Amino acid sequence: MAERPQRRTPRATSATVARTERLTPHMVRVVLAVDPAAALEIGACTDHYVKLLFPPGGGSLAQAYGAPYVEPLDVEAIRRDHPREQWPRTRTYTVRAWDEASREMSVDFVVHGDEGIAGPWAARVRPGEEIWFMGPGGGYAPDAAADWHLLAGDESALPAVAAAVERLPAGAHARVFLEVGGPAEEQKLHTEGDAEIVWLHRGDRPVGEALVEAVSGLEFPPGDVQVFVHGEAHFVKELRRLLRVDRAVPRERLSVSGYWRRGADEDGWQSSKREWNARIEAEQESGPEA
Repeated sequence: MAERPQRRTPRATSATVARTERLTPHMVRVVLAVDPAAALEIGACTDHYVKLLFPPGGGSLAQAYGAPYVEPLDVEAIRRDHPREQWPRTRTYTVRAWDEASREMSVDFVVHGDEGIAGPWAARVRPGEEIWFMGPGGGYAPDAAADWHLLAGDESALPAVAAAVERLPAGAHARVFLEVGGPAEEQKLHTEGDAEIVWLHRGDRPVGEALVEAVSGLEFPPGDVQVFVHGEAHFVKELRRLLRVDRAVPRERLSVSGYWRRGADEDGWQSSKREWNARIEAEQESGPEA
């Protein structure tokens, strides 16, 4: 059996906080001025994402690892030379917008008080502070050849859904379902497409319950559909079954994945995500009798 090639950790890129903006009570936008020397391939996808690096225990990366690791930050060397508990904490976020001319990258964060790592950072960070990131990655963009588009997600998927809605070709038909805590969390979305945008207010219901109901009750228009469904892993699982098994949407027309999972932080979720997705896909691809 041939050995698998080793996966090399991508090099990190530095950025400086240019400004922040409170979009809604629980959503903060951080605009990052990216190192002009960094070659970033952003623009092909609407779900581009970056992995932000946070030092263990707070403080700065320079304090955590010392000058040799700062210019440039070598994550592979850190992981080689330091025990796991001293590795940077990574948090994955969608690139909401990228301006090539100004080298500014907008990233939107869901903030719930002091919960988590990235959210509290976004709420308190000030212009001039530095942060490092890896990426971007990504794999989805609206296909102009599709007869219609279905997009659905919770707050974690809102930046990617918003970017996709903005990219819809003129007149493209789309049904968009976005679940948020309440009316104050809605955002104005701009599009040239023919998009019906439905905001679902969660209230005290479990995350994703309203989304599953809305998509399950949707009368699918005829024709080729391209689907983007992301958010909390449990409701994504339910919608994937609906789309693949009940609606028989071809796998290649689906971008469906859990961004997070109830009861797990990103470290725990990322360590089990591949296995979770593979198990769900195997169960659902075998049909409803499995």
